[in-house]
Amino acid sequence: MPHPILDKPESLRVIFHPRLDYPPALAAPGGQPLSIQVEPGVTVGARLYGSGSDAPAILYWHGNGEIAADYDAIAPLYTRMGITLLVIDYRGYGNSDGTPTCSNLLSDAVAVFGSADSILDHHGLTPSRLYAMGRSLGSAAAIELAARAGNQLSGLVVESGFADTFALLARLGVGLEGATERQDGFGNPQKIADVTIPTLIIHGEDDVLIPAQDGEELFQRSGAKNKRLLPITGAGHNDLMLVGRTQYFDAIRAFVWGELEG
Repeated sequence: MPHPILDKPESLRVIFHPRLDYPPALAAPGGQPLSIQVEPGVTVGARLYGSGSDAPAILYWHGNGEIAADYDAIAPLYTRMGITLLVIDYRGYGNSDGTPTCSNLLSDAVAVFGSADSILDHHGLTPSRLYAMGRSLGSAAAIELAARAGNQLSGLVVESGFADTFALLARLGVGLEGATERQDGFGNPQKIADVTIPTLIIHGEDDVLIPAQDGEELFQRSGAKNKRLLPITGAGHNDLMLVGRTQYFDAIRAFVWGELEG
């Protein structure tokens, strides 16, 4: 878990930007809204987009300015590939309880994984394989889970993930002198070194919020024998699917359907 320095108000105000779910009248049809207990009396919201009953499934953690319901429009691109998608909110986001912190972001990811089989089974889904995926801030949740779950997962996908927590915070306007990644940060580079399951890393070459070098570092440090780095030419932080949609989804399809299995 990260050092308490990341749970201080000056850090949290730039790391998290929670917002509530859409009113029911504005919500798009598609995803099944869920509430997942992460500790007694605390639940996080999620959206389940099912494909076939035994389709491989991705547990997905989104960026810091998004909510699970934002994926109503994107999820069909997964389900049409025969992939079930479960998008999980952070505390304080969507219909979730509580307030987000860096510590509970990580612990909640592990708790959600512990409930995933029963949640999917309740909806008639018994995935043949289960993957973790994280975008931007969500990379910390997905990498934490992959490092802990090991071979209980079939693979890890990291989109626009960060390596250096404090360089990112500095770009967001918060300087924390003397803090080190290993002792005080999310520790993504150290954790991904312990991840040996197949790994796909996707990053925009023109990303100025989380530079492409972060994706390259995560790729180099990854402990997976079967791994791929997909740079998207001309893409920034928030337009990967716009600029490189074909590359993006072709890579995910190939990854989930076994091209990188070892």
